[in-house]
Amino acid sequence: MVSVLKPLAVRVLAMLDGVGEWIGLLLLRALVGWEFLEAGWTKLHGDNWFADIQDQFPFPFSVVPPEISWQMATWFELLGGIALIIGLATRFFSVSLIILTVVAILSAHWPAEWNSLAELAQGYVLTDDGYGNFKLPLILLVMLTPLVFCGPGRLSIDGWIRQHYLGNR
Repeated sequence: MVSVLKPLAVRVLAMLDGVGEWIGLLLLRALVGWEFLEAGWTKLHGDNWFADIQDQFPFPFSVVPPEISWQMATWFELLGGIALIIGLATRFFSVSLIILTVVAILSAHWPAEWNSLAELAQGYVLTDDGYGNFKLPLILLVMLTPLVFCGPGRLSIDGWIRQHYLGNR
């Protein structure tokens, strides 16, 4: 019985691995890209509130004028979101958006004060009730990490470039 199931399991797992290279990473890119695209769009059409939290930015971002920080965040979210969706410069934009997200967590989403892990855990939410709201940025960080290490997948512009110009998948 094992001799029959083992080759079947190998074929099924190989098929799932192949589908994951095409569809799995595409879905991941599309979801995280859309989230950043929405955030950038909101900034593009909203008011710059970075001046209100400038002192909370970590160095060296704390010395950049808030107007420049706002524009950089807006355009990295917009262009990075589009690039992730289509799979162009995926690793570059994933690393860039990781940096942007870490700065956002430290300056806007991390609780201002917490005295215990229980209080810190209260900030793992999507709304801010005075304990921070770092759940979504943390999820985005986790979603960006496989894109840095695994790349965009085969159904992407990066994948097409890699296959046609570098001769491998």
